[in-house]
Amino acid sequence: MIDEIKIKEYCEEYKDEIVNLILNIQQNEFNIPIKKEDQPDLSNVSKFYQKGIGNFWIALYNNQVVGTISLLDIGNNQGALRKMFVKAEYRGSGYSIARKLLNQLIYWCTDNKIEEIYLGTTDRFIAAHKFYEKNGFMKISKNDLPGTFPIMIVDTIFYKYNVQTYER
Repeated sequence: MIDEIKIKEYCEEYKDEIVNLILNIQQNEFNIPIKKEDQPDLSNVSKFYQKGIGNFWIALYNNQVVGTISLLDIGNNQGALRKMFVKAEYRGSGYSIARKLLNQLIYWCTDNKIEEIYLGTTDRFIAAHKFYEKNGFMKISKNDLPGTFPIMIVDTIFYKYNVQTYER
């Protein structure tokens, strides 16, 4: 089953699946009152994320989107990790999709000289907090974010990762 998972860069053919995956997790699983209209990046992923040294990746299982992750170029050799979502039935070590997505993002950062990754998340994503911390992200205060970091209205917890500490 692991061999059937592919991580690939965003392409338009998966746009609707990506939007459905993200909205389903936000709204139905975590009861966050956020709509597609509140997330204009979802309507134009390539122009929003695939510019500068940013990018957007999807995890495919049997050609179905089961996970997403993106890096927004915020300048100064820094990036913002955004849109990390994995479909509930594909979470955990059996598939390791979150880890594969994060590895892809960190490889990209290493190759593109990104030195720091920041992220903001909601207090409801407790399993995500554990995942980030287990993978080397350090919790920081909102005041420690770079001025170019785009804070979302639902963000209440923030993390930083130093890419130089990563070893392949």
